[in-house]
Amino acid sequence: MFALADYDYALPPERIAQEPARPRDSARLLVVGRDGLADRCVSDLPELLRPGDLLVVNDTRVIPAQLEGTAGNARIGVTLDHPLPDGTWEALARNARRLKPGTVIHFGAATAEVIARACGTVRLRFVGDPTAAATLALPPYIDRDQGPTPADAEDYQTTFARHLGAVAAPTAGLHLTPRLIEALAARGISTARVTLHVGAGTFLPIRVDDVRAHRLHAERATLPPETAQAIAATRHEGGRIVAVGTTSLRTLETAAGATGTAQPWCGETDLYITPGFAFRVADLLLTNFHLPRTSLMVLVAAFAGRERIMAAYAHALAAGYRFASYGDATLLERAA
Repeated sequence: MFALADYDYALPPERIAQEPARPRDSARLLVVGRDGLADRCVSDLPELLRPGDLLVVNDTRVIPAQLEGTAGNARIGVTLDHPLPDGTWEALARNARRLKPGTVIHFGAATAEVIARACGTVRLRFVGDPTAAATLALPPYIDRDQGPTPADAEDYQTTFARHLGAVAAPTAGLHLTPRLIEALAARGISTARVTLHVGAGTFLPIRVDDVRAHRLHAERATLPPETAQAIAATRHEGGRIVAVGTTSLRTLETAAGATGTAQPWCGETDLYITPGFAFRVADLLLTNFHLPRTSLMVLVAAFAGRERIMAAYAHALAAGYRFASYGDATLLERAA
């Protein structure tokens, strides 16, 4: 249950979606319930959910975070992760071993001095706005020979995107269109918001054989009072909490903490969910199909049960579903 090999499967490269479904809510949806699997579409959500249910979405907004620069004769690739209170930035860097404290990297409209380096990450102090010199940090499996396109600038933001700070999109939310939100509301299904600024660490693979030894980078998150109130009211009326994406799920479960109920909360979370985790808030999880051998595969297996997840992924591969950030979705029922 804790071996990395238990979260592996063969994913042909051509099954990784390079463009989103158009319209977004026309994406396919695999419902993974305790009673089996069902092939549906995301636009079917109003009839799959119940009046009184509550969707919790992540309203972070993706910033340009991919930088290409030079330090001496070396080309340096940097992905911004998050700003620090002293004005510096934590970032992931290719060729990080070349970057010693004091090294200056030139990024066109901005320059940065390396303040510190550790385990593939660097802390940078910029002169100029780094996001002004950056492009979208699309996942490495989305192939763009010339970099992100103008379409990506819209495709890689959710309908709810409000608070600047994410490096990567909370991709489950990409499926939810204004039309679908209206249809859900007409059915008596409400929406509430949390914020988790997805960091560059979301792209990092697990490099240890025992998945419990993996660690996540901390990410900034907020659960506002109105969302805590909506969750409490939904619970009181017998409705279910539907986490839209793993980032929303991790925010909810972090905010629940030791009390078991989602309280207003703001801070950093490095919550890493593995099998045996006691879920306290979310009843259902809307999420995409995740890459093998990743922390996200471990999370969905912990939520829905590993055997059920592996069977669902085998079905999805056989049935032609599209995988990863721009791909299709699953609706997971929490294991008993």
